[in-house]
Amino acid sequence: MNKFHKIKNLEFESDWLTIEIDGKIQKFDLNKISSKLSSASDIEKTTYEISPSGYGVHWPLLDEDISIDGLLGIRRRPECEKLRA
Repeated sequence: MNKFHKIKNLEFESDWLTIEIDGKIQKFDLNKISSKLSSASDIEKTTYEISPSGYGVHWPLLDEDISIDGLLGIRRRPECEKLRA
């Protein structure tokens, strides 16, 4: 299985999400990426699952999903489009 991203060290500090993506530390304002996460309790924030493919992060207590590509502003073409190109 190809990994989209290597995700490690996900942490919350005040209104910020800090996450290591592909070896680089990235910091995101929770108020801009997720209203659910910005108002969540510590237990809700720290209960998460990183997808095995490295595609994203899921918070089961909040039913919230965030794609890493979305955080980074990456747009990928669908597979069927690649085959036609």
